[in-house]
Amino acid sequence: MDKISDLRQIVIKTLDNNKAQDIISIDLKDKSSMADYMIIASGTSSRHIQALSEQVLEKLKDNGVKNSKIEGKESTEWKLVDGIDLIVHIFHPEKRKFYELEKMWSELIPKEKLII
Repeated sequence: MDKISDLRQIVIKTLDNNKAQDIISIDLKDKSSMADYMIIASGTSSRHIQALSEQVLEKLKDNGVKNSKIEGKESTEWKLVDGIDLIVHIFHPEKRKFYELEKMWSELIPKEKLII
């Protein structure tokens, strides 16, 4: 297995161990150049979402992704952990339903429309 796939599994396990809900992973390799994978999960409260994002950030840094960071620090309903080749969105369930990222990124996108 390659390093990014291993890291993806570590992040998924971290989210699962810390009671994140509805964890999904989307392969972005043929859809976007911004990252190889996107992981989406839900937290049960603003404190849970914050704790999950901090746990993921710590795991990324422990595994050599030194430039990783958390976006959306002011938000109580959403956090993005930027792990360079791995993006992790952690949502409050209502916000997740509103944005429907998994639907948007799971659909096949024609190559001529790929611009990200």
